[in-house]
Amino acid sequence: MLVKAAVLRSGNGPFSVEELELSEPQAGEVLVKMVAAGMCHTDLLSRDLPPEFFAGPQVYGHEGAGVVEAVGSEVTDIAVGDHVVLSFNYCGDCTACSKGRLPYCFNFGAHNMNARRPDGSSAFTDTNGERVGSHFFGQSSFASHSLVARPSVVKVDPSLDLTRLGPLGCGIQTGAGTVFNTLGVEAGSSFVVAGAGALGLSAVMAAKVAGATNIIAIDRHANRLELATRFGATETISAPPAELTGLIHEATGGGSDYAFDTTGNAEVVRACQQGLHNIGTIALAGVGFGDLTFDFLSMISGRRIVGVMEGDATPSEFIPHLAQLNADGQFPFDELIQTFPLDQINDAEAASASGQVIKPVLLFE
Repeated sequence: MLVKAAVLRSGNGPFSVEELELSEPQAGEVLVKMVAAGMCHTDLLSRDLPPEFFAGPQVYGHEGAGVVEAVGSEVTDIAVGDHVVLSFNYCGDCTACSKGRLPYCFNFGAHNMNARRPDGSSAFTDTNGERVGSHFFGQSSFASHSLVARPSVVKVDPSLDLTRLGPLGCGIQTGAGTVFNTLGVEAGSSFVVAGAGALGLSAVMAAKVAGATNIIAIDRHANRLELATRFGATETISAPPAELTGLIHEATGGGSDYAFDTTGNAEVVRACQQGLHNIGTIALAGVGFGDLTFDFLSMISGRRIVGVMEGDATPSEFIPHLAQLNADGQFPFDELIQTFPLDQINDAEAASASGQVIKPVLLFE
């Protein structure tokens, strides 16, 4: 079938909206008609990497939401007409998957990042018959229709608005999951988040749901700190990294129980780690490059550092939970969303990069 999709043809170039041909679903795939797809920084990682790492023309998108139009022969638990949210893919067979640590699948790259199915094939070709990469995070949801790997598909309540649910597949899931799953933030605890973008603000909302007493948001943008206060932050900080540790200690009365970095900035991470008390924990989800160092003595007291992907979530369980929290008015992540038609994907990227928009969501109708 012919579909409309946003194609990235060079790592630093614009998205071009094109007509592509989509192949038939394989046995373990689901054909999804997209309603909406969130745009996340992970869709733009090629901007940060050397040109030789670009995998060629590809359809990105990994926060899709839509309606099932067909299923492959081996798919028995998803049906035509189901409303679905799309998340990351995983192999289901490795040590991490067998332990229920799905975001840390040992074969994560092959199932999510290679611009093709694990068997090397792609679902898209352009009007010249040339291959265009598919199956980004098992879904490539910047397309009106896409073939999605079954593990990436999460069925949701059809009464819920799909235009707001796409971001649950990655960014919102990561922010909230870090609070609920990775750190296990408890009632009465103190929580610091560096970066008040989609991940950070989701974490603020989750920390409020968890009952944290001190919720401290750090960011350079006043408008984002205003949002953090609106969503539950009890204090905000805008200061150079050299001043952050002292300000965190002051705000928490001696150090925080938990911290969460979404910036990937080594100086900010170190400042937040030093802002913990002796048995505090910091989780790192921000994507940084280069070395990250800590003073040896700052670790042997009992502080912990943990890396986190996808909020340590099992999407089939966690996404419906977050959707219900939202429906109940406890987790208003939809207030971060601004929608754009697919044809305006480059405007959406620019608005996100400038900080004007927290969570762009592309609409297909």
